[in-house]
Amino acid sequence: MAVADLSQIVKAYDVRGVYPDQLDDRLAELFGAAFVEVTGAGAIVIGHDMRPSSPGLASSFARGAVSRGADATIIGLCSTDQLYFASGDMDMPGAMFTASHNPAQYNGIKMCRAGAAPVGQDTGLAEIRALAEGWLTDGAPASVTKPGHLGQRDTLTDYAAYLLSLVDVSAIRPLKVVVDAGNGMGGHTVPTVFADLPLDVVPMYFELDGTFPNHEANPLDPKNIVDLQARVLAEGADLGLAFDGDADRCFVVDERGQGVSPSAITALVAARELAKYPGGTIIHNLITSWSVPQVVREHGGTPVRTRVGHSFIKQEMARTGAVFGGEHSAHYYFRDFWNADTGMLAALHVLAALGGQRGPLSELVASYDRYAGSGEINSTVDDQAARTAAVRASFASRDDVTFDELDGLTVTGADWWFNLRPSNTEPLLRLNVEARDAATMERVRDEALALIRT
Repeated sequence: MAVADLSQIVKAYDVRGVYPDQLDDRLAELFGAAFVEVTGAGAIVIGHDMRPSSPGLASSFARGAVSRGADATIIGLCSTDQLYFASGDMDMPGAMFTASHNPAQYNGIKMCRAGAAPVGQDTGLAEIRALAEGWLTDGAPASVTKPGHLGQRDTLTDYAAYLLSLVDVSAIRPLKVVVDAGNGMGGHTVPTVFADLPLDVVPMYFELDGTFPNHEANPLDPKNIVDLQARVLAEGADLGLAFDGDADRCFVVDERGQGVSPSAITALVAARELAKYPGGTIIHNLITSWSVPQVVREHGGTPVRTRVGHSFIKQEMARTGAVFGGEHSAHYYFRDFWNADTGMLAALHVLAALGGQRGPLSELVASYDRYAGSGEINSTVDDQAARTAAVRASFASRDDVTFDELDGLTVTGADWWFNLRPSNTEPLLRLNVEARDAATMERVRDEALALIRT
């Protein structure tokens, strides 16, 4: 493997998948050793998903950590938020081997410091990568005089109990819920978390299979929730839940088989957290709906807008002491969960809210879903900067628009807004549009796309 390929492995604490023949056992071992060197950890916790390459990579990472004198606890199969729980509960840095929602041939590493604190590009990741690069070229240093110990621990039961201590779902009315685990780690966590709840669970694709034989475990793509939508209708279920491959994100489908906007879920959970913590701060990224800051203010909270990406959300969570944060990608962050993201806890909030009243989910979320949105639309372009400049120039001639560049280009009119962001890894521009009505949204969307795709 070429040294240059190392830059593909992990960026800014987000998984960036690489082929297993690039991220091999030797490289994983070097990353384990470098992780210990940079963090200074005396003990770490390691988990992995169901991909065929994940157990071996996790074991190699542990071997590298032990060679540098750290004790390594392997918790085995787990969701990413279960790894965050272990990092927080055990107060240890952690590493999770997963490629999240990416296709079967990919794998990668998510790393965190003790208490699930992020390892980002400016908080250790660049140093870890540079150290591993050097060792790959020049050879790793000799093992320390006293290597660490390797152990195992099962954290699933404790993880479930902790989540259930944060949301009271014991008194909800009986609900029928279809759960699509996408052959990912939701099939591992859901049976334990939901075991004693008044739920009639209809499981879909709970068999752990990292080849994803039914559909990709990426519910952000509408084609991957078609089966869930049909099953909700066929079963007459109250709702459907879809988890991504490492089960740190959760998407919701209502009783009509319609997808519920993650912005609406963010607003709903924000209202519940503000009832628990009056006057709290809520973080939301800049492509969430206008509904989110409006709902936060209506419930006495303070909304704080951030860039897209969970390293930015976590930084703002820590800086502001926020009680909750949400992204339109269905990542949900909780102060009570070490500021880490957990789709399962968000799902429990939805179940508690729905089960605590008599109406259907579509009525419950209507007050949190107030505008027409386009969803994210990707366009392949030759020059991201040039196309973005062309869009800005076209809209700059209008008196009723404003611009900001917190993350890409956001253009705001009287009753609409859109954000245009470049992909960091592909020649794409990502467009999100929202307006007070569907006709306006479609007009602005089409105008922006015409400029982008010229």
